[in-house]
Amino acid sequence: MQRIVLAFAVTGLAILIAGPTDPPPVKEGLWTIHTETTNNPSGKKSEASYTLCRTHAFDEQMRASEKSMKGCSVVSENLEGHNYSSEIQCKAGATTISSKGTTTFKGDTAIHMEQHTSYSPAMGGVTDSTIVIDSTYTGSCPDGVAPGDRTNPDGTVIHLAKH
Repeated sequence: MQRIVLAFAVTGLAILIAGPTDPPPVKEGLWTIHTETTNNPSGKKSEASYTLCRTHAFDEQMRASEKSMKGCSVVSENLEGHNYSSEIQCKAGATTISSKGTTTFKGDTAIHMEQHTSYSPAMGGVTDSTIVIDSTYTGSCPDGVAPGDRTNPDGTVIHLAKH
C-alpha cells in the first residue's frame, strides 16, 4: 500500500502518463513540497513538508516507475492549458483503490495538486483520503544533493531515484 500511496503523491510532481497530454515542463532544481492529507472516516489530518531535487530525467524515471506499477491503470486523463486531471484505479489485494486528481501548473515554478482517493473495502481502516500538495521551485539543488533526493525537515534523506 505504501508504494501506491507514494506513487499517488508523486503524481503531482511527475504526471503518470507521458504522451499527448504532456504537462508543461517545470524548472530543474530544488523544490519545496508541502502536503496536507485528510483520512476518513476519522477525519485525521496530517501535514508534511520536505524538499526534493528534480531534473527532467528524474521526472521521466518516476513516470516510467508509475506506468509499470502492477495492478494499476489510467481510467482517464486530460490536459487543458495548465490544468491536468486524471483518474487512476489500482488493485491491492482485495482492495480497489480509485484516485481522481487535478494538477495546476503555475508557470514552470509552482504546482498545486488536489487528489481524492477511495479504498473499497477500507485499507488500514481508511475509506478515503484527500491530499493537497503545493510545490514551489526554490533554486538550484545544493552540493551533494542528487536528483531524486528528498530531504525531510529533520535532515533525513530519502533517495527516490536510482543512483
